[in-house]
Amino acid sequence: MEEKPQMVIQEFSTVLSGLLELSDWLTEHGCTEIAMESTGVYWKPVFNVLEATCTVTLANASHIKNLPGRKTDKKDAQWIAELHRCGLVSNSFVAPREIRELRDLTRYRKKLKGYETSERNRIIKVLEDANIKISTFMSDVFGKSGRLMLDALVNGEVIEPEQVADLAIV
Repeated sequence: MEEKPQMVIQEFSTVLSGLLELSDWLTEHGCTEIAMESTGVYWKPVFNVLEATCTVTLANASHIKNLPGRKTDKKDAQWIAELHRCGLVSNSFVAPREIRELRDLTRYRKKLKGYETSERNRIIKVLEDANIKISTFMSDVFGKSGRLMLDALVNGEVIEPEQVADLAIV
């Protein structure tokens, strides 16, 4: 006869030291399988720590919704555990660690490029608001020639239209 599962409640901090304590606690209790819901990005730190010592089933929150009513984190945890024990929690795809790290770096690079583009557009707008239309004379305001003109303007030099050709690099 199968032993009836026990419910043990313990709270842990979600900072790294708390998650490491959780991992140790689970190991001490012989727990090798974890089921948790994926809500936003909050699952990532927990998953990253526990994947080294447990088989983690990450479930889409909408697939394991409990019945409406009074909800608590403890009731949710108990519900997820019951579903997992019965094999009713389907695992969401989680890419391998290397791919997740590469995705994070790629997304960060994209965000930085967006900031760079915004700042360049802001500089061009400030110049155009001051009736300085550098973009009329060149296709890349931030290329070598454009930077020479921007440096000249920043240093207080007055650039006449006939001097623009002298600043352009051939």
